[in-house]
Amino acid sequence: MGKTALALSLAERLGTDILSADSRQVYRGLDIGTAKPTAADRARVPHRWVDALDIGEPTSAGAFSREADRHIARCRADGCPALVVGGSTLYVDAVVRGLSDLPEVPGEIAAAALEDAATPAGRNRLFHELRSADPTAAATLDATKSQRLARLVGLLRATGRRPSELWSEGRRARPDVRLVVLNRPRESLYERIEARVDEMLSAGLVNENRALLAAGHPEDTPCFRTIGYQEPMRFLRGDIDESEMVRLLKQNTRRYAKRQLTWLRRYPDALWLDAAATSSEQIVAMQ
Repeated sequence: MGKTALALSLAERLGTDILSADSRQVYRGLDIGTAKPTAADRARVPHRWVDALDIGEPTSAGAFSREADRHIARCRADGCPALVVGGSTLYVDAVVRGLSDLPEVPGEIAAAALEDAATPAGRNRLFHELRSADPTAAATLDATKSQRLARLVGLLRATGRRPSELWSEGRRARPDVRLVVLNRPRESLYERIEARVDEMLSAGLVNENRALLAAGHPEDTPCFRTIGYQEPMRFLRGDIDESEMVRLLKQNTRRYAKRQLTWLRRYPDALWLDAAATSSEQIVAMQ
C-alpha cells in the first residue's frame, strides 16, 4: 500500500484529520509537482496545512510547528489521535522533538546570505559552507532550498555555532509522539519513484509549471527551486531538452528519498515498517 492510501485508511479508522508535514503542499497551485492530495482524498479525510498559503507567502518550520500545536490540541479536545503525514525533515523534527527558540540573525548578515541565495552559484557556495561546518544541518536540505539555506548559514555566521547544535538546545519536546517510517527495498522504492514521475508528467506537470509562470510568478520564487518545478522550468526556458528533464526529475527524486531515509535514521525510537506489507489495522493495533 502507498503512503497516501495508508494514511487515508488510518485517518478513517482513527476518526481524525491529517496534518500535512510537506513544506510545499501548503501552497495553492503547487499540485502535481508536490503529489498533493486530490480533491477526492480531501473530501474523504480533511487535510490541514494544504492549500493554506498563496505562492510567495513566507513560511517556516516554526510556523508549521505552531500549526501542529493547534492540530494536536484540536484532536485532543475531540478525543482522537493526531495524525501527521509527510516527510519534510524539519517539519518532522518539529513534531517529534519540538523546536528550540533560535537566536535572531543580524540584518546585515541575513541580507548577505539572502543575496547569495538569489543565484545558483551563490546557493552552491552557501551549501558548501554549511556542509563543511555542519553536515547534520546540511543533510536537512540541498542547494535549492534558498530561504532555509540562507537562514542556516546566517545562524552559523552570526553565532559561530552549528545550527544543528542550536536546534538541540531548549527544545519543547512533544509527549506521546510515535514516528512511523514506511520503508521499501531500495530497488522497489526507485521503481515506484520513476513510475510516479511518469504519472506526474502524464498528469500535466509541465503545463502546471507553464501556468505558474503565465500567472506572473517569478522563476526565482523559492518554492520553484525544488524537485518537480526546477526541472520543468529549465525545460520551458530551453536550457535542457525533454529527455534530460525526465532524467533529472527521476535522479533528483531518488536522491531526495535517500536523504530523507538517512535523516529518519537519527530517531532511535522510530518504528520502521514495510510499506508493502503494512495495513492501517496493524498500525492501530500497535498503539
